Amino acid sequence: MTEVSSLTGRLLVATPALADPNFERAVVLLLDHDEEGSLGVVLNRPTPVDVGDILEDWADLAGEPGVVFQGGPVSLDSALGVAVVPGGATGEQAPLGWRRVHGAIGLVDLEAPPELLAPAVGALRIFAGYAGWGPGQLEDELTEGAWYVVESEPGDVSSPFPERLWREVLRRQRGDLAMVATYPDDPSLN
Repeated sequence: MTEVSSLTGRLLVATPALADPNFERAVVLLLDHDEEGSLGVVLNRPTPVDVGDILEDWADLAGEPGVVFQGGPVSLDSALGVAVVPGGATGEQAPLGWRRVHGAIGLVDLEAPPELLAPAVGALRIFAGYAGWGPGQLEDELTEGAWYVVESEPGDVSSPFPERLWREVLRRQRGDLAMVATYPDDPSLN
């Protein structure tokens, strides 16, 4: 797979036909996509657990709602931090403890002292678990029509209303894809 075909930094938006309950109406930010597989986090699955309950030192940097998000069905006992650094600093300008993934979006080393990142971070989200696909698995799902692939925006990571994210991401697309945002929650009720 060439760099050009990488979907890293893009969003996977579940189509209404996706039947897997783990991903119903999910918006997944792809953090890594190459020939070895794909890894991402679900941006719109808040849990009732406050960030301060599990990562007290990071609670002040977490955006609203200040809860842990279920990043996916894999490794729910692990935590990932995703932060937006305005300007998307790279190289020597990148804050210690932050690795750029795409644009202004990057991964946070949750073992680093939060004080190192605090001045640079515009938004931080903590995820329990992640979504993962083996080699070729995501490509098969894309061929089957399970996901729409769209561009991400830094605000997607820190949306204060994650329950609206699926519709909002679709609504900002051009053409027929924007119409999918109006798809009813339960079409059998029509």
